[in-house]
Amino acid sequence: MDLEIIKQFDGYEDVVREAEVCRKYGLDYNAEGGAEPVVRLYHPDRLNLRVAEVIEEAGSAKTLRLVSEDGYLPPFLAGQYIALYVQVGGIRTGRPYSIASPPNQTGYYDLTVRRVPEGLVSNYLLDEVKPGHRLESSGPAGHFHHNPLFHDSTMICLAGGSGITPFASMIREVLERGLDRTIYLFYGNKRLGEAIYHDRLMDLSRHFDNFIYIPVVEEPEESDRCPVGLITAGLIRDMVGEVKDKTFYLCGPRAMYDFCVPELEKLEAPRRKIIKEVYGAPLDVQRSPGWPEAVRADDTFPVRVGGRTVQARAGESLLTALEKSGLAPPSVCRSGECSLCRVKLVSGRVFQPSGVSLRKADQRFGYVHACVSYPLEELEILL
Repeated sequence: MDLEIIKQFDGYEDVVREAEVCRKYGLDYNAEGGAEPVVRLYHPDRLNLRVAEVIEEAGSAKTLRLVSEDGYLPPFLAGQYIALYVQVGGIRTGRPYSIASPPNQTGYYDLTVRRVPEGLVSNYLLDEVKPGHRLESSGPAGHFHHNPLFHDSTMICLAGGSGITPFASMIREVLERGLDRTIYLFYGNKRLGEAIYHDRLMDLSRHFDNFIYIPVVEEPEESDRCPVGLITAGLIRDMVGEVKDKTFYLCGPRAMYDFCVPELEKLEAPRRKIIKEVYGAPLDVQRSPGWPEAVRADDTFPVRVGGRTVQARAGESLLTALEKSGLAPPSVCRSGECSLCRVKLVSGRVFQPSGVSLRKADQRFGYVHACVSYPLEELEILL
């Protein structure tokens, strides 16, 4: 890449200064020893982490402050996530969590966890994990971040529930580093008391002119002073004006996407300027459009894989069924984006919710993402 283009990236001068300091103390991260060590340094397959602190948050959420057991945390872009890998009830599984701390904080990663109904991993992290606990994770991943070459300097962020976490990282980076960006944050919750980081966000909005925080609640208390209802096109227009030269970012539950994307279309926001974080597998896939009426979520089908046969419920993903049987394909996003958990469908039919993206090569040769594929009949797959 041309050096003059590289110099236009946010943080270029910071990286140059950090490299000079590293060389002063005998650390050199350049590629003179070959590319592979550098790639492993910045994109490790696994991280060994330790919980340094557990911080109570609003809405029964907790923030796990994670430090490296190896003395080094790879850099990331504000908005990216890591996948935590845990062993719970004999099941080896993983879940992605957005990094809530800003990338300019290099000493730790903050992951904020909110309880999911019947959530195997969230319940474990919230109830069992204490300071000193050791965890394993992937390296940082994901495409949900500001790209200064393609995105506008005015960011309109729409968050719902725990979807606030990647925005916490983006906001802190912009404000702490004095970046030339303006952020409008619309944060929807049922009640104001469930809004994670609410007090901190209010304080930041009072101190920085380029950060405007708009909490939105569905069930307000008498003392609440904020918009009531949902994040509508009218509310967005009233707060930000014209949508020209603005980029929209969405992160939250599936229902929020289904409502907010059409609202942005009413504002004539270009599709290319609507950036959506992957939102995970649906909580109740049977309610997804296109689900066959003849199949119930509790129906069970045999899945033949590598000389074994495992039982899989129609209402749970192939990835979950494989993990419960002791087979753990690699996975990171669990949303059909990273493609690490893909398997070859030799025979049988699966259901995939709308919005799942498959590479053309995967479609051609019969591969599916196990994390968002649900058995509709007897299957045979190859890992």
